[in-house]
Amino acid sequence: MKRYNDVKKASILGIICNLFLVIIKGIIGFFTKSQAMIADFINSFGDVLSSLMTFIGNKIAFKPSDDNHNLGHGKAEYIYSMIISIIMIITSLVLFKDSILTIIYRKKYIFSKYLILVCIITIFIKFSLYIYTNKISKKHKNILIKANSIDHRNDCIITTLNLFSCIMSFLGVFIFDGVIGVLISTWLMYESVKIFLESYDVLIDKSIDIATKNRVLDIINKHEEIVKINHFNSTPVGYKYQISFTIFVDGNLSTYKSHEIANKLEKEIDKEIEEIYLTVIHVNPI
Repeated sequence: MKRYNDVKKASILGIICNLFLVIIKGIIGFFTKSQAMIADFINSFGDVLSSLMTFIGNKIAFKPSDDNHNLGHGKAEYIYSMIISIIMIITSLVLFKDSILTIIYRKKYIFSKYLILVCIITIFIKFSLYIYTNKISKKHKNILIKANSIDHRNDCIITTLNLFSCIMSFLGVFIFDGVIGVLISTWLMYESVKIFLESYDVLIDKSIDIATKNRVLDIINKHEEIVKINHFNSTPVGYKYQISFTIFVDGNLSTYKSHEIANKLEKEIDKEIEEIYLTVIHVNPI
């Protein structure tokens, strides 16, 4: 419940802050015709959608397992994080095209002190959101908030570049407006593809990482009564994994004793390794 509430608060805060930034960037960007600010405006509009997707995805992912979804709804986090990444990819392509056209046709814009003010406000808000969401992301290992956190961090960098563009335009150098737009869109594309691939890996049931698997094997190897193991499999369940494997024990042990070993091992793994959602063990005599 704590995980759900923290992500919910972060997503609502993101929606409110980004809506505010969309309004002020839109007004100033279209008034001054600054390509970098318009790019920033479109980026913030995408951020509103991202925060909304985070809110919806978190709500669905928190639903408990049922007859139709035996392993719960955890993968909703990755479906919605993929939607966020697609929104970001489309946004970056539009920004890249518009920025290239700005450079080719040497478009100028009207300098305004409000451009600088909007940049400073944006940097402050986005850096605060980054600190907040990054803390939640690390605490709960939530890819939706991780995507939001990365997006907030990128926005700080983007707007800092935008601020540089504004200062250069004040000095009469307008080419940086289009150049900054290209840099913004390229960076946005790179980060979007990373989030997309991470979500894709989980949705196609990528195996548990080697480090976590080794931690499981270390726990198993502590039990001297287990002669060997095989058929180790893992399936992602949201941000956690279900694992299954076969253990071989002395064939002279009673059925009760051999399954007691398995039951004890299951509880031990689930308790010591947070990444494990469920452990299923098959017992064979040897």
